[in-house]
Amino acid sequence: MAIKGKKTSANFSAKCETVKEIESLVKNAKSLVFMNYKGLNTAEDTALRNKLRKADVIYKVYKNNLVKIALNNLGITALDDKLNGTLSIAFSNADEVAAAKIIKDEKFKDKMSLEFGLIGTSVLEKADVVRIATLPSKETLIAQIMGLINGGARGIASVINAVPRNLAVVINTRASK
Repeated sequence: MAIKGKKTSANFSAKCETVKEIESLVKNAKSLVFMNYKGLNTAEDTALRNKLRKADVIYKVYKNNLVKIALNNLGITALDDKLNGTLSIAFSNADEVAAAKIIKDEKFKDKMSLEFGLIGTSVLEKADVVRIATLPSKETLIAQIMGLINGGARGIASVINAVPRNLAVVINTRASK
């Protein structure tokens, strides 16, 4: 899909650069979260941007038509009919769920709404984005898995140690009779 307009105008050049920027951000992101930002005031927007920046998330507002063109250039057409209204995009570069978790945070959940997302070329509906926002952090999941592994190893060690201990009890009981 091409950008409509005069091909020599400065406006056309600016739009082409914006489309290239969006394409680059999409290619480098692990996930995208689209949200309606209509309820945010300037102070809240600044607080949101700071929180997202700390989580290595790039937060941008683009014209929906330019986002549509960039996504189509990358072969992603499933979002074409979803790109309307006041949408902003959070490009998560380090953690797939970081943006959704921050938006789901108490401070922003009444002001913004998660609309849909994209991980790779898979489209996430609103319910899916909300669901991934409630997942525990990567560190918590790793700690839980390590606890399960450690618990199993501890159980095996207890069983292995029980055999000689029980044998010693039996021998001691026999010897005392």
